This record gives sequence, C-alpha cells and structure tokens, in this order.
Amino acid sequence: MTAVLSIQSHVTYGHVGNSSAVFPLQRLGIEVWPVHTVQFSNHTGYGEWTGRVYDGQSIDELVQGVADRGVLGRCDAVLSGYLGSADIGHAVVGAVTRVRAVSPQAVYCCDPVIGDVGRGVFVRPGIEEFMREVAVPAADLVTPNHYELDLLSGTTTRSLSSVKDAVAAVQALGPAVVLTTSLVAEDTPDDAVDLLASAGGRHFRVRTPRLGVAVNGAGDAIAALFLAHWLDTRSAAEALARASASVFGLLARTEAAGSREILLVEAQQEFVSPTRAFEVEEV
Repeated sequence: MTAVLSIQSHVTYGHVGNSSAVFPLQRLGIEVWPVHTVQFSNHTGYGEWTGRVYDGQSIDELVQGVADRGVLGRCDAVLSGYLGSADIGHAVVGAVTRVRAVSPQAVYCCDPVIGDVGRGVFVRPGIEEFMREVAVPAADLVTPNHYELDLLSGTTTRSLSSVKDAVAAVQALGPAVVLTTSLVAEDTPDDAVDLLASAGGRHFRVRTPRLGVAVNGAGDAIAALFLAHWLDTRSAAEALARASASVFGLLARTEAAGSREILLVEAQQEFVSPTRAFEVEEV
C-alpha cells in the first residue's frame, strides 16, 4: 500500500492543510501519516481562531517516533504545504532527508505556499526565500499557483510562452514536475481558469470553467490529489486530468451549496469518480 507522510497545518473545524489533504488521499486508498505544524480551531480567514503553532523540534520528535517504529522505509512520498516558519521548513526538509535515506524511491511534493493574486505575500518574512533556496530545490514535485510561480522564478508572466520559461526556471532549481494552478495567461478566457502540468520538457494544460466560489483549502486538496495520481501513474498529464476533474467537482458542489468550507466529505465521490472530465491539451 502506498504511504504518504503529510506535514501541514491542521484545523478542527473546516478543511485546510492536513484537514483538506488527508481524507482525499485516504479515499484513494493511500495510507497517510499526518504531522501537524499547527492545530487551530478553524482557518485564519475567519479572523478569529484558537490553538497553537508548533516548532521545528516538535516535527522532528514526531518523525523520530515514526522512525522508531521502523516504518519510514515504507514511505513513498512526503507532502508539505503552508509553513509557519523557516524553523518548521527545515524540519520538513530534514524529514525528507530521513525518509530518502531508508526509502530511496520516495519523492517530496512541496506546495510552496507564499501568496496569491489580490492578497500578495501572506507568509512570514523569510519563508519566500526558504521556499526558493531550500524547499523547492529539495522537491521532486512542486505545485505553485500562478502568483507563486512568478515569485519563485523571479519573473512576471502573462503569455503562455513566458509561463513555460518560468516553469523551466523553477525546474532548474531541482523539481522535475511542476503543477501550476490558478493559471491565467493572455489566452485564458475570462470565464475560465487553467492548470498546467510540466515534466520532461512537455507541458499539459487543462482549462476548466471559472466558478464563483472562493474558499480556503482547495489548493491543499489539489496538491494531494495530484501527488496521489502521479504516484499511481508517473504521468504528469494523467495526474493533471484526474486531479483537476476531482477538484472542479468538489468546488462545483461547494458553490452549489453556498458553503464557506469546501464540502470535502459530502463530495467525496468526486475523488474516486469525478462527475465531469476535462480535455488535457499539450501546449
């Protein structure tokens, strides 16, 4: 059975971080070992929350406890998302190093959470540099949104050609596979949004209708789903096709219900049998 060590934030109510990533992975038959970097009552978008942020040492201790069970050699991938501090980031990369030492085939999927269009950079000082200089170079797969792709590559992209160049610049840092989410290029229609999966010098695009829903946690879910399907197929194009269909179905159900939280449990069938499929176009 495939096993993933997922090191992310966690909320009691709602679905972001591990609360968004773990269940879809499990629904696809993957064994997940979650390590929480924070534990909050709810995501911070509500403006109020309770809970605490953990430090790098707490991450190290949990990974050590798992290692003591003698099971790290069964780990197929490490997945990380939002990092509260560079200290936690170093603990994540340290965990990747430990896993690779006993499971050389294991991959690291890094969702380089830094910011987004309209919000700008929303992580603590030093995280953007840590992502660019440490985490992304250590990763095999990365899943930035369009805004984060530009930050990591040091460019501003508008044309598809410039996006491809930015992807190449990020791949030059280390990762072989790049999934760019929330992509809006010059040729993207106003009523659509693109996703671009890039590997081996090839680029694959899926274009989905733009939905009128803005919820937290969707990026965490698509990173997990893309990783799951890439582990299954080793194909960026196939992983893109499956993950994009599932997340569109999830968000469509969420929009129809008028929910502020993604309907991760209610829409779980979308993870295994999406309602709608989208064409994958090589560009």
